[in-house]
Amino acid sequence: MPENKKTLDVPKPREIKAYLDRYVIGQDRAKKILSVAVYNHYKRIMNNVLSEDAAGGVELEKSNILLVGPTGTGKTLLAKTIAKMLYVPFTIVDATVLTQAGYVGEDVESILSRLLQETDYDARQAELGIVFIDEIDKITRKGDNPSITRDVSGEGVQQALLKLLEGSVINVPPYGGRKHPEQQFIQVNTQNILFICGGSFEGIERNIAQRLNTQVIGFDTPAGKREIDKENLLQYVESQDLKKYGLIPEIVGRLPVVTYLDNLDRKALRRILVEPKNAIIRQYEKLFELDGIKLEVEPAVLDLIVDTAIDKKLGARGLRSICEQIFTDAMFDAPSQKRKSFRVTAEYAKKRLV
Repeated sequence: MPENKKTLDVPKPREIKAYLDRYVIGQDRAKKILSVAVYNHYKRIMNNVLSEDAAGGVELEKSNILLVGPTGTGKTLLAKTIAKMLYVPFTIVDATVLTQAGYVGEDVESILSRLLQETDYDARQAELGIVFIDEIDKITRKGDNPSITRDVSGEGVQQALLKLLEGSVINVPPYGGRKHPEQQFIQVNTQNILFICGGSFEGIERNIAQRLNTQVIGFDTPAGKREIDKENLLQYVESQDLKKYGLIPEIVGRLPVVTYLDNLDRKALRRILVEPKNAIIRQYEKLFELDGIKLEVEPAVLDLIVDTAIDKKLGARGLRSICEQIFTDAMFDAPSQKRKSFRVTAEYAKKRLV
């Protein structure tokens, strides 16, 4: 495997986090955990390669990651940003389209099909990749599901994911198994593929609150018991909360690194508008600049955008849709008017958000 050694030369954890800081506001805890996990993953691969011939060498096992956080807090953005930095195959898949074999939808093996597509079907390169599985909370076990076209309980998809997460040789149909049944399978070993899973787990705070309350009831409560931050219960998430939510114990065991993402407050949302290298307002300034127009946005407009996102509970993902409402008329008229500058005022923005 000497030809892959350059692929394994990844940046140090501090360098990875510094890169993430340029694109993602806040979430320092999640950034640190992701940086360490990615670095250790490839360090582990190198160690296992070098120790194959060494007698008594310690073989390191991989640690897949689970990101828990409300929608619009940056789970997918973190994964995409790491993909920009690393020279490894990377793909994002949505767990909601996956179904148990025999039901309408995509087989779990389609995850690896997408990773193969990223490497032009080079299995050895794909085996060094990273897979981000989004919306994993949508395949949790459900008591009653009226659907007859999808895996009824959600548990079947989790069972099918087990063999991918733990590391085994999978027969992968490169073009999707159901439409091309005659194709030759490609064997992919998932032992060295890092899986990062993300989900909002809406309502899991109830499970966390219930568990924390049971720990402090009675007269034997320790005097040094930590104070519970009721505004951010996600920071106390543990494997038992995930099991109660509907993830099967085997899946939880194969996602040993669990971290949370904070809800974005007003200050963080405002920073997201202007500070990251790829900030939303910077993108609009660039769009106008391509037409030779200098865009100026009053600070009050930024406050209005943030307040609207908070009122509608849209998170960071909603900032762009609000900006589109404000800037669409200007982008329609300004290029034809041959203007040199365009200033967006709070009054102008309010009229377009009605």
